Amino acid sequence: MNLSLRSVAVTCTVGALGAALTACGGPASPAAARRGHHAPTTATALASSGATASRPPTLAPGPAGLTPVFKNGPRTRAKTVALTFDADMTADEGARAAAGEHFDNPRLIATLRKFKVPATVFMTGRWADEYPREAKDIGQDPLFEIANHSYSHYAFTSDCYGLPTVPEDRMRADVERAYDAFRKAGVRNAMPYFRFPGGCYDQRSLRALSAAGVTAVQWDVVSGDAFATDADAVAQQVLEGVRSGSVVVMHCTRSAAPTTERALRTVVPELRHRGFRFVKVSQLIGAADARH
Repeated sequence: MNLSLRSVAVTCTVGALGAALTACGGPASPAAARRGHHAPTTATALASSGATASRPPTLAPGPAGLTPVFKNGPRTRAKTVALTFDADMTADEGARAAAGEHFDNPRLIATLRKFKVPATVFMTGRWADEYPREAKDIGQDPLFEIANHSYSHYAFTSDCYGLPTVPEDRMRADVERAYDAFRKAGVRNAMPYFRFPGGCYDQRSLRALSAAGVTAVQWDVVSGDAFATDADAVAQQVLEGVRSGSVVVMHCTRSAAPTTERALRTVVPELRHRGFRFVKVSQLIGAADARH
């Protein structure tokens, strides 16, 4: 997946993250984040999925009630970092999967388990439909958490690296359809976090998702693994970018990111050598909440 981002003046600041990517994120306003904030839609979805009464941490809504945006955790001496993996599959790619293209990456998941690295997987509903057993397996493993990457992997803005576009009046439904796909696959604890396909968003899309009760999760470190062929270059880019509280965006799709698993074999030991501790996105959001 090519990653891009729309800047939204009221919710984030913009900085270069590489030749083809601009980053935007962080808490959408100085308003304190607070644990357990959910709009009814998300609360209902989590309850029906079998989640416990203890709700994951989320950010408070941004200005004018816009969906809040999280970019990274606190820059403290704790030296925590969250590795996130996008499980991409666009709604119209079924024929490619039927022809043998692999949008999953079991070896990458196995490597994370081998190294005991907690991670957050941003999964599309279409991916869960294609690989329900793998979705359930990841969702049942306490090492991981599954978050929402839309159902269709269509863009939520126009001109987002050529992706088809979700109409504004269907944006919330697309997100909710992904949660439905997770439940159908047996995922009972999907998180109230959403990553925009391509990283593209604007005020219109933030407004459209405000009733969904999700926190939009971006990143501050781009791995560059999408369509990369050099695992060492991917590892170097991650290692050069990580700071305490970083959110790293990577992929767990074999066809679109074939070098990611090899890069992890360098990234994980080196970051641990530097004193970093791997955490899930929910832990970073919870840490931001605690600081406020």
